[in-house]
Amino acid sequence: MSSTVIRTLAAGVLAVGFAASAHAENIKLMTGPQGGSWYPLGGAIKNIVESNVSGSSVQVLPGAGIANVKAVEGGKADFGFANSVSTVDAINGKPPFTEKAVNVCNVATLYPQYFQIVALKDSGIGSPADTKGKALTTQKKGNTGEAITGHLLQAYGMSYDDMSRVSYGSYTDSVNQLKDGNSDWFTLGSTVPAGAIMDLASARDITIVPVPDDGLAKMKEINPGYQRIMVPAGSYPGQADAVPTIGYSTHIIARCDLDEQLVYDVLKNLAASVPDLANVAKAVGKADPKSMAVETGVPLHKGAMKFYKEKGVL
Repeated sequence: MSSTVIRTLAAGVLAVGFAASAHAENIKLMTGPQGGSWYPLGGAIKNIVESNVSGSSVQVLPGAGIANVKAVEGGKADFGFANSVSTVDAINGKPPFTEKAVNVCNVATLYPQYFQIVALKDSGIGSPADTKGKALTTQKKGNTGEAITGHLLQAYGMSYDDMSRVSYGSYTDSVNQLKDGNSDWFTLGSTVPAGAIMDLASARDITIVPVPDDGLAKMKEINPGYQRIMVPAGSYPGQADAVPTIGYSTHIIARCDLDEQLVYDVLKNLAASVPDLANVAKAVGKADPKSMAVETGVPLHKGAMKFYKEKGVL
């Protein structure tokens, strides 16, 4: 065999090796802010993938629902947690997105999310309409919870300008502001019970503020993906009754051009490790291939489609 042929074959082998390494060893997973459920859930996924997908290494990065969609679309991340309502906005190019996302695909629907409105009991806030002139604390721009807060105010004929002050920060920042009396109400999208709300309730008397049917109807005009969901009675100290609020779904997204086999392998191992994920986020415990394949309005990744077809749920 000539030296030219040998060099050509060697170059080909190296190229294949580098390609495999690139997609297997440098997986970037966007999660959520510290204090929420996504960040530790990302750590659990890292352990599952690295233990079961040969040669893989997962980098867990903090993020937020809207920011994660933008990162995946822009090729700055491979996988990410996202919220169904905001991802559909991205696919359709609706605000807060300025153009249609074309490289964002659904991998798995994990569990329902609750948009939760928490007020200090002595704030006088019993409904969203009562928030005018009050001090609000919410998440940073790019977080789905912050975007939904904007929709809530819009539904009630208000904007951030109608608040006495608005703070954007982490869940921890918000809790501290409420504990110190520097904010009256707090919004977030999370599971129930949310650790941040439990932390707050350990120091201050709180009210879980309901979103009534007329408020939901107005919000559905803004985004049809909003759904009715109930915060179960007794979820938080002093909460005797179930509280109606806004629901949507947490799902995992990936770049549509991400390697099909890699997505298949990741999803297969996540589906087989639901109990491990549920140890971190209890809401994941009800997930199975059928629920994970639920239609979200976001196109399925080819690797996910292969897995769900094998399981007979598509």
